[in-house]
Order: sequence, then structure tokens, then C-alpha cells
Amino acid sequence: MAEPETPIVIRRHALTTRLWHWITAISVIVLLGSGLMILNAHGQLYWGQYGANYDQPWFRVAWIFEGGRVPGWLTIPSTYNLALARRWHLFFALVLAFALLAFMLMSLLNRHFQRDLRVRAKELTPAHLAEEVRAHAALRFHDPANPRAYNGLQKLSYVAVIFVLLPLVIFTGLAMSPGMNAAWPWLIDLFGGRQSARSIHFIVAMLLAMFIVVHLALVILAGAWNEVRSMITGKWKVPE
Repeated sequence: MAEPETPIVIRRHALTTRLWHWITAISVIVLLGSGLMILNAHGQLYWGQYGANYDQPWFRVAWIFEGGRVPGWLTIPSTYNLALARRWHLFFALVLAFALLAFMLMSLLNRHFQRDLRVRAKELTPAHLAEEVRAHAALRFHDPANPRAYNGLQKLSYVAVIFVLLPLVIFTGLAMSPGMNAAWPWLIDLFGGRQSARSIHFIVAMLLAMFIVVHLALVILAGAWNEVRSMITGKWKVPE
């Protein structure tokens, strides 16, 4: 009988990537929960500079949740407390922003962006993207010839989160701050007004929530223990 092959274990994630991943994961979860509690204070969203009870909103919490408030099992804290939610939100917003800045600087220095996340032209072709989708549908998530490399869909999603969604949610949050309006008045104009910034902030937050759901589903399908261990220790067992 042939002896079983020894599993191949490679080092996949650098320490800086792992630290940033877990800090960001905790920060985003707290920010989503506290943000939904803040939304409960005025559960309507508008476009432009101003918004009030009798203005026409493009979104109402009441369209989704009975009573016009997000339920406590989705908010932080679970009972209505706007002041506490704002404290949680501001603290973890600072954690998120400075962690992202540090990660970007370190990833430039250790060439993580260039080595692992650089999207090549051939990876954007319809044929290549269609092949990536078929591979994911068949639960094939890595290239056997180069198991350490990210696949094309991973690169596109990570680039979108790191360079678009996270900076956008940070800067729209800053645009809603009266202090930042005084220091950087151009910022609120960039987003078309305070209420537009609030709406974009909400939309981007929901996109981040959707990314988390899809990300967790793929982690489970790819092998939860192996994937989580790689993000804790850096070591990843190459699937057979």
C-alpha cells in the first residue's frame, strides 16, 4: 500500500497582515453595530445638505423593521443609548483608520501589495473571470501550481475593500463631523453635502457587511480551521 503523502504546509500571511485583519474585523463589527444604533436616532436617509422629519428620504428603517428601529440584537449597545453608541463608534473609527494607514505603509515596505494583490490585465478579461467563477462554484479556491497566490476574485475583492470601501467609509464619516467641516470644508462639498455623506457612509457600511458575510461563507467552504489557523499563525496547509 502506498504511504499517505505528508501535507504541505506553507507560510501564507505575514504578521502585519494577520494583526491588521483581526483589528479590522473587530473594529468593523463594532462600527456596524454602533452605527445601526446611531441610525435609530433618525432612521431616514437623504441626499444633499439637509434632512429633517418632513423631508422626502430615499430610505427609511421603517421599510425594513417594524416600529422604525433596528432591533437590539443587531445594535451596539442592544438597548437604546445614542451617547454610548457614539463613543463606541468614534473610538473604533480611529482604530480602523490608523490600523489601515499602518497596514498600507507596511504593505508598501514589505511589497505585500505588489507581490500578492497586484491585479494583472489578463485577470480582468471576461474569459478569466468566468473561469474564476466556475472554479469557485466547484470549490477550487487556489492554484495548485502556486498555492500561496491569491486568485483573481480574491484580489479584486481585497483591492476594492482596502483601497475603496474602507477609505470611503472613513472619509464620509469625517465629512459628518462638525469639527472636520471647520478644518476641511472641501470634504463635505466633495460628497455633495452632509446628508449625502451620511447616505454614502450607510451604503458603504452595508457593502462591507455583505463582504463579511460572503468572506465568512467562503472561509467555511474552503475549510474553516485551516483558513482561520493561517490567519492566526500564518501557516496554511495546502488542500489536496
